[in-house]
Amino acid sequence: MEFNDEKDYVMRIIKECVRVLFSLILGKQYRSVELPKENKYDVTGKELEKLKEMADHGSINEAENVLLESLDYDQKGDILKAILFYQYISEKDAAFLQSHNYSKEEALEGIKRLAENQGYGQLLSTLIDNRD
Repeated sequence: MEFNDEKDYVMRIIKECVRVLFSLILGKQYRSVELPKENKYDVTGKELEKLKEMADHGSINEAENVLLESLDYDQKGDILKAILFYQYISEKDAAFLQSHNYSKEEALEGIKRLAENQGYGQLLSTLIDNRD
C-alpha cells in the first residue's frame, strides 16, 4: 500500500490503534460513530465535548492537560474518553495542528501511553511496527 503523505499514514495508524484498543477494553468490535452532542462523559468536570471545543479553538495542549490531570486509569470510561479525544485531535488538519503547536504524532504518542498503562503497549507497538 502506498501513502502519499506521512500524515495520512500516522492518521491510519491512529485509527487502527483506536479500533484495537476499543475492542480490547470493551471486549467487542469498535465501529467509528459520531457521539451525540448530549454525551455525558465527564473528565475533571468537563464533558468530552468541552475538551473538543477547547481543541477547536486552538487550545489543544491545554485540553490535553485537563484530560490527563485527572485521568483515572482504573476507570474504563476515562480511558475510552481519552482515546476518543486523541482520535478527534488526529483528525484535525496538519496545518491547524502545527499552528497550535501540536501534531498527529503527539496524538499517537498519547494513545501509546494509554495503551501501555492498560497493559497493551507491546501489542500496540507490534501493530505499529508491522505497519512501517
